[in-house]
Amino acid sequence: MIDWTDAFDNSRYVPGAEHLPEQWARAAQAFRETCDTPMERNLAYGAQPRERLDLFHPCSASPSRGVVVIVHGGYWHLLGKDFFSHLAAGAMQQGWSVALPSYPLAPQAAIADITRSIARAVSYIADIAAGPLRLLGHSAGGHLVSRMACQGLLPASVTDRIAHIVSVSGLHALEPLALTAMNATLQLSREEAIAESPALLRPHPHLPTTFWVGAQERPELLRQTRLIEEAWAKKGARVQAYFAPGENHFSVIEALQNPHSPLVQALLQQGGSQA
Repeated sequence: MIDWTDAFDNSRYVPGAEHLPEQWARAAQAFRETCDTPMERNLAYGAQPRERLDLFHPCSASPSRGVVVIVHGGYWHLLGKDFFSHLAAGAMQQGWSVALPSYPLAPQAAIADITRSIARAVSYIADIAAGPLRLLGHSAGGHLVSRMACQGLLPASVTDRIAHIVSVSGLHALEPLALTAMNATLQLSREEAIAESPALLRPHPHLPTTFWVGAQERPELLRQTRLIEEAWAKKGARVQAYFAPGENHFSVIEALQNPHSPLVQALLQQGGSQA
């Protein structure tokens, strides 16, 4: 019998993980304090107090090439945009604007509500910024950007602007989460788990989507990556998976700070194909 709480417990298997949120917060604050390009803080994209985003403009005098949207993780009940400002650095140095939204958290918000909150954020960004959109999310954020690739959620005018979606260490089949201790907070029913599982839904066939995961992550995260790649490929989607050598659930996202990292290059490459 599978211990699902253990299967999703990323922190237990990464030494020093308990210190990471504090380290992220310090790095993010230092980035905001030293960033010499314009930024717009706490733009309201919805009515909820946490429906706010930061927009960083590129490290270039040239017009922005478009907007990268980075959606944070935290199993839908932890963290926020202010922990991850520094992850904007790589795309900014490549000439892109970067938007980082916060979103309502469980248990005050159901996962379905959070999904719709991120849909509002992406639509808002499309309204205020020109150029293509590229979406990247980590962990629970990987789930949320994968949902943006599913049919029936975003307006066609917004979907047509999306050039690439990258789910990093994403959660794509949610039913096992209802069997974890964490579900006391998530309050995820079986019906909602099915309705919010990207692997079970129909993706837009024209949206390039990459499922990126650290090769040293928990087996369940590796399984979920393989599962959605296969499921969406069978539905005609443009998908690929990449297992980053030597990376764990937390180190894998640090590559966003480096404009020349394989992750940033894959995210920004024309058509979404991996570098």
